[in-house]
Amino acid sequence: MTGPVFAVLLFLSSSLAQTSSDSCMCSMSPSAGVSVKCISQSLREIPSLSADTSELYLQQNQLSTVPAGHFDSLRDLRVANLSHNPFHCGCNIRYLRAWLRRNKAVTPEAPRCASPQSLANRIISDLRDEDFSGCVREPCSGALFNFVVGLMLLGLIGLLFWSFRLAKDLTFILGIGERHVGLEAESLRSFKPKHRKRMSFGAGSSNTRGDELERPLLNMEILPQIIDALNRQHNIKIKET
Repeated sequence: MTGPVFAVLLFLSSSLAQTSSDSCMCSMSPSAGVSVKCISQSLREIPSLSADTSELYLQQNQLSTVPAGHFDSLRDLRVANLSHNPFHCGCNIRYLRAWLRRNKAVTPEAPRCASPQSLANRIISDLRDEDFSGCVREPCSGALFNFVVGLMLLGLIGLLFWSFRLAKDLTFILGIGERHVGLEAESLRSFKPKHRKRMSFGAGSSNTRGDELERPLLNMEILPQIIDALNRQHNIKIKET
């Protein structure tokens, strides 16, 4: 027996020994691959399997489910017998159902459900989606997830363009003389010397700021330019009320 063959058989023997008190029969040939026979061994879990496994006999054990992805690496599998096991057809059996549907040619005898009572004796591969209506839906595949995200991004971009266009067409009317929150009157005052007004206070005034105070007036000369700029650049119309 060559070194690689002995290593594979040693790996299978150690894995199977941890699962059952009895030993499974393992054989390997260069042409047929690895054959694993664990019949009537009271196995409750499926042992680790080599990727070179070509024949798998697990009938008449105590298997209740198959972990998700457990058989995906078995590319050379030609025969798999999982019959006569007490499979519980709950949410966790969906992986086995999908695998059996893809590999009907390698399963000579279809495994059946043992529980729950409503699905007892049903062929696992024949279970319908309605039988798992109470289960959480499986996550989206990568391609479907990318498609959904891309569609959402396109919708968001379209919504942004629509918002910008709507904002551009909006008309704001600002009535002069009304009280507007956030409108700073000081920003419209002129600080040119010719527009300043000198205010005098009496000698007996109690104002502590000084005898004279310069206060700028509203620059009415630039008000038309301000109104025109607001109308042309921001579509804001100002009317007198």
